[in-house]
Amino acid sequence: MDNRRRPIKPHYPSDNIFSDQPDNQDSSIKPSDTLSLPLYLTNCLFFTMFFSVMYFLLHRWREKIRKGFPLHVLSFSEITALVSLIASVIYLLGYFGVEFAQSIVSGKGNNDSWECNDERYVGPPTVRQNVSVKSVMVTDQTVQKIKHVELVDDVVEGKMPSCSLESKLGDCNDNGVAAPPPVRQNVSVKSVMVTDRVELEDDEVIIKLVVEGKIQSYSLESKLGDCKRAAFIRKEALQRTTGKSLEGLPLDGFDYESILGQCCEMPIGYIQIPVGIAGPLLLDGKEYYVPMATTEGCLVASTNRGCKAIYVSGGATSVLFRDGMTRAPVVRFGSAKRAAELKFLVEDPMNFETLSVVFNKSSRFARLQNIQCSIAGKNLYMRFSCSTGDAMGMNMVSKGVQNVLDYLQNEYPDMDIIGISGNYCSDKKPAAVNWIEGRGKSVVCEAIIKEEVVKKVLKTEVAALVELNMLKNLTGSAMAGALGGFNAHASNIVSAVYIATGQDPAQNIESSHCITMMEGVNDGKDLHISVTMPSIEVGTVGGGTQLASQSACLNLLGVKGANREVPGSNARLLATIIAGSVLAGELSLMSAISAGQLVKSHMKYNRSGKDVTKESP
Repeated sequence: MDNRRRPIKPHYPSDNIFSDQPDNQDSSIKPSDTLSLPLYLTNCLFFTMFFSVMYFLLHRWREKIRKGFPLHVLSFSEITALVSLIASVIYLLGYFGVEFAQSIVSGKGNNDSWECNDERYVGPPTVRQNVSVKSVMVTDQTVQKIKHVELVDDVVEGKMPSCSLESKLGDCNDNGVAAPPPVRQNVSVKSVMVTDRVELEDDEVIIKLVVEGKIQSYSLESKLGDCKRAAFIRKEALQRTTGKSLEGLPLDGFDYESILGQCCEMPIGYIQIPVGIAGPLLLDGKEYYVPMATTEGCLVASTNRGCKAIYVSGGATSVLFRDGMTRAPVVRFGSAKRAAELKFLVEDPMNFETLSVVFNKSSRFARLQNIQCSIAGKNLYMRFSCSTGDAMGMNMVSKGVQNVLDYLQNEYPDMDIIGISGNYCSDKKPAAVNWIEGRGKSVVCEAIIKEEVVKKVLKTEVAALVELNMLKNLTGSAMAGALGGFNAHASNIVSAVYIATGQDPAQNIESSHCITMMEGVNDGKDLHISVTMPSIEVGTVGGGTQLASQSACLNLLGVKGANREVPGSNARLLATIIAGSVLAGELSLMSAISAGQLVKSHMKYNRSGKDVTKESP
């Protein structure tokens, strides 16, 4: 790290270094010396005065403009405020502006300034005054606890520069310039300061500091500037703290920079999930090889068999009939009447254009579609639905909703915003509103499977499949009180594709809402099968879609990133591919159950040959 510290004139202490008399090293008079207050209090005083006076004047001028009063007519309080403003500006410019202007004019930093890469102001060093024999300087780069008094004495007496305390871990100056002699401050020998960026080459030291709680685990990335190294140190510290081994959790082979600040906090490695391929899936005249990340044996093989049956029968077709992400804030009034008034205003078609303008300014892709309201007493739930381009869109719709709430707050000052999400959306929870109204992409996918394919590929009969679907997926689910679960295993396929393509796995809950329908056609010889999925929540930009592995899977499907020509078309295509994959999975599993092959196939493909009783705990 390139740290340039204030050059200090050679320090010539008195004969007795333990003397309590000051050495008068710097006799120059500073502006701050005119005040009896400490420097930081003086700065706080003038900063507070500056912002307080500015707020007061702006508030008064706004009132004058509203009432039509002339601005040049000043009251005594306004004159006092102007004088205080001028005084604070003069002080702040004198304190902060002079050195900055000199550095600009001279083309280089002033020698009297501190410049650190970590951009942390640590203040100028002070001369030794009334320093006891137990006092010692601790530089802003020291992270090791000083335990040897002999080393402390060397630093105090000037025999060793303070930066040499890091000699075991590398030079304290990257430019090779020797550090200035130390200046002692009133810091206890037992104290130690950890800086914003830790420039240590010895990982063992940092691990111990994390274990002891002197460095917070979550701050390692910002302090070290190396995400992979931070993950290694965090993992090792966790093993020592818990006494549990993480040997099987890999660390190498992953780009930790790509997840910083957006995908995962405090990483210690990554999970290995195998990715299989099902296909080709012939959907709407095009072939797709579907990536599925799963640890469940038989799943990929079963879906692949369904894809084969669809392919040889001529393929499947899909229709996306709705596309809109939702967010539903909850607001409260003093009475149910006031809540109803806002409901009428929001749902009035005459006001929709105005609200759309307010909502749509949050993004160039967000377009408000409708607002559906529901009242519970004096509480109002407003379900906003909007298109979100190729993004899944939760953040996008939330920003638009916030804009509308701010706008409505001006018209309804008695409106109390309880939360931007009131669970009427509804996100990551099974909900009838999603099953009925839809959320995200609503897709229906169908195919006609020929009789010979049902017999030769699926090993069953059309009539048997129709009967099983009626008694299992429809009647059985109704008996169980299922909500959106009128299918065999739609969530299996949805989860596997979601993980492979970087979607939010938790949204599998509502995205797996599906009803599977089967009936005989062409005089009962062929099978018509369809899946209707009203709330597939997917995106091809943002979140985990940008990670290398997930991005590769999206690229395999031809939906990587945003479509610049037709915004939103990549996300819509991904939703139809997922629905087509679910269709294949439903067809194959139902056939296996109908033919009595389910247990046999799982015993073959979903059983490990390893003797777990011999595994060490």
